[in-house]
Amino acid sequence: MTPTVFLLLAAGLTFVLTGAEFLVRGASRLATSLGVPSIIVGLTVVSIGTSAPELVVTVRSALAGSPELAVGNVVGSNIFNVLVILGLSAMIVPLVVSRRLIRRDVPLLIGVSFLVMFLARDGILSMGEGIVLMTGAALYLGQLVRSAVHSGAMRDDTPEGLRERPRPTPLMVARDLAFVAGGLVGLVVGASWLVEGSVIVARALGVSELIIGLTLIAGGTSLPEVAASVVAAIRGERDLAVGNVVGSNLFNLLIVLGAGAAIAPGGIPVTEAVRGFDLPIMTAVAVACLPIFMTGARIDRWEGGVFLAYYAAYLAFIFLDAVGHDALPLFSGAMLLFVLPLTGLTLAVVVFRELRDRAADRTRGE
Repeated sequence: MTPTVFLLLAAGLTFVLTGAEFLVRGASRLATSLGVPSIIVGLTVVSIGTSAPELVVTVRSALAGSPELAVGNVVGSNIFNVLVILGLSAMIVPLVVSRRLIRRDVPLLIGVSFLVMFLARDGILSMGEGIVLMTGAALYLGQLVRSAVHSGAMRDDTPEGLRERPRPTPLMVARDLAFVAGGLVGLVVGASWLVEGSVIVARALGVSELIIGLTLIAGGTSLPEVAASVVAAIRGERDLAVGNVVGSNLFNLLIVLGAGAAIAPGGIPVTEAVRGFDLPIMTAVAVACLPIFMTGARIDRWEGGVFLAYYAAYLAFIFLDAVGHDALPLFSGAMLLFVLPLTGLTLAVVVFRELRDRAADRTRGE
C-alpha cells in the first residue's frame, strides 16, 4: 500500500464531512422557507442523495459479476445506518422521532425488509423482483410528493412546534438548492474515494468480498448518512437526522437493490450465508426500531449506546466466523441465550410501561 491510498482516504473524509454540512444546511433552509416539514426533506432529498453511493457501488458490482459485494453493500449499510448512525447521533443528543415515522415509515421499512427476505428465499433476486422493488419506490415517492404538496397546511409535529417561516425569494431558493447540490456532489465523490481506498486496504489484507461489502463498503457508502445525521443532530435538526436514516434504508432496499437486480444479467444471486444470517439481522434491526421509537417518541442516549454495542457484537461475529475462530460457538451462545433475550425483555417492559402510562393519561383526561 502506497501513501496515495491514505491521501485518498483523507480527501474522501474531508469531502464527505464538508458535503454533509452543505446538504443539511441547504435542506433545512428549504424546509423552513418553503413551509415543508423537515421530516419530509429528510425522507426525500437527503435520503436519496446520501443513498447515491450505495446505488453506484451496487449497480457497478452487479454488472461486474460481484453479487456478494452488491448484496453485502445494501444489507450491511442498512444495519450500519440504524445501529451506528442513530446510535452515534443519539449519544451526541437525544433524538426526536416524528409521529409520521412511528405510524407509517418504520412499519413500511419493516414490511419491505420482510419482503426482501421473502424474494431472496430461492437464492436470487430476479429482474422481475427488482422491478417490483423499484415500483414500490415509485409509489413511496409519489406519496411523499403528495405530502409535500399539502405541507403548507401541516404543522411540524416535533416538540419544537411551529417555526416562523419567512417568505422565500427566488434568490433564497436558488442559494439553498446550490447548497444541496454542492453537498450531494461532495458526499458522492468523497464516499467513492473512501470506498476505493478501503477496498485496496481490505484486499491487501486478504479479506473476502462478502466481508468487504458488509463492513468496509457498507460503512464507506454510509458515511454520507453518518455525516448528514450527526451534523443534523448537532445543528438541532433532530427529526431530520432520524428521517434520513429511515428514508435511506427504504431507498437502499427499494431503489438500490431493486436497480441492481433489474439491471444485472440474470438478477443478483443471494448466498445462503446472507439469507440465513445477514438478512434476518437486517430485518431484526428494523423491527427493533419500532418499540424504541414508540417510547416517548425519542431515542435516548442509553438506547443509542445499545445500538452501538449491538453493532460491535455484529462485527465481532462476522470476523470470528470469517477466520473460523474457536471462540465463535461460545460468543454465539452468549448472544442467543443471554444478551438477545435480556434486550427483548427490557424492550417489552419499556413498551408495556409506555402503553400503561398513555392509557392512564387518557383515563385522567376523560
